[in-house]
Amino acid sequence: MHNAALAAVALDDWEFQLLPVPAEELDACVQGMRNSDYRGASVTIPHKERTVALVDRLTERAQAIGAVNTLIFEPEGELVGDNTDAPGFIASLPAVPARGSTAIVLGAGGVAHAVVWALRDCGVEVKIWNRTASRAEHLAARFGATAVGNVEPAEMLVNCTAAGLDGDPFETLPLLPEQLGDYRVVADAVYHGGPGPLLEAAAAAGAETADGIEMLVQQGAIAFEEWTGLDAPVDVMRAAALAG
Repeated sequence: MHNAALAAVALDDWEFQLLPVPAEELDACVQGMRNSDYRGASVTIPHKERTVALVDRLTERAQAIGAVNTLIFEPEGELVGDNTDAPGFIASLPAVPARGSTAIVLGAGGVAHAVVWALRDCGVEVKIWNRTASRAEHLAARFGATAVGNVEPAEMLVNCTAAGLDGDPFETLPLLPEQLGDYRVVADAVYHGGPGPLLEAAAAAGAETADGIEMLVQQGAIAFEEWTGLDAPVDVMRAAALAG
């Protein structure tokens, strides 16, 4: 996705590389990148929370969320940590959620942290369900949301669990396919390689849907602009992501 974008804006001497980093080598890797020609990096699971302590400065949203998914190596040497998952999620939706609207978030992991913060930042009333109730309670307390034991109708439902990656999502989620019609928008923040059974059932029930691939593209586009200072060719990035 990023290499396609770099080619589209004629940054022919730039390259986006995969860099597997064991947890015990994360600190050394980040410090080594400071002394190289890197302009930025995407940080993935399981390093997002640990990277918070390795930067010189956090953006306001990264500090609030407590996780970094984007590193920016500034020309003057400062290392900035950002979280583009949150605005990328909002950009992936059919429309910006209205202040005072309601949302149910399924899950309490790293993706859920960014999603809940983003929704609360838009003024949305958020309720969080997680199989381990204590994690939902912790996340809710952090962002001014509410932990719930059962889901209920709302304007939006956001899946931040791995349900549907392997098997029937309704075996682990606390709702039935026909209940998806209780939501105007159903979003899957996790990329499944396609709409997947959850979003297929949501569309069949009459809900608008937002695929995790669009969140991937939108958060990547924000990072691309932070690294290069150029407008991201979002259509090129989306086509590359879908093809990959």
